Amino acid sequence: MIPIDDVLIGTHCYANLLEMNFIFERKINMNLIVKILISALAVMVAQYILPGVYVATFFTGIMVAILLGLFNATIKPILVILTLPITVVTLGFFLLVINVFIIELAAWFIDGFRVDGFWWAVIFSFVLAIITSVFNGFDKKEGVK
Repeated sequence: MIPIDDVLIGTHCYANLLEMNFIFERKINMNLIVKILISALAVMVAQYILPGVYVATFFTGIMVAILLGLFNATIKPILVILTLPITVVTLGFFLLVINVFIIELAAWFIDGFRVDGFWWAVIFSFVLAIITSVFNGFDKKEGVK
């Protein structure tokens, strides 16, 4: 027979595991929301810097950030694999074309987001990467020495 104390301790440990899992999932969700907001802020800042990029509202910026994230997670890896030979031949510069395609695809899907051409999309890609890196640097906490 199992002593009643072991059953209660086991139940308590299971409840603690469920609570820890909830906290972990909540933290992941908050991190995702923060990353989306940082990306949206980066989109809005890039829009103010670049005259060839137009974003209507901050909500449109959030939609651009979400859609770019989805496209970068789903479509981009497929395109990178399919275009691997040309990427190798061009020493990786063809990845810029893929980035431009992803940005133009997002502009096609979202009303209120416009990029005026290939070179504006290339510059937007660079500016977005730099601004997002700077904002993510503010989000990181320094470790204890």
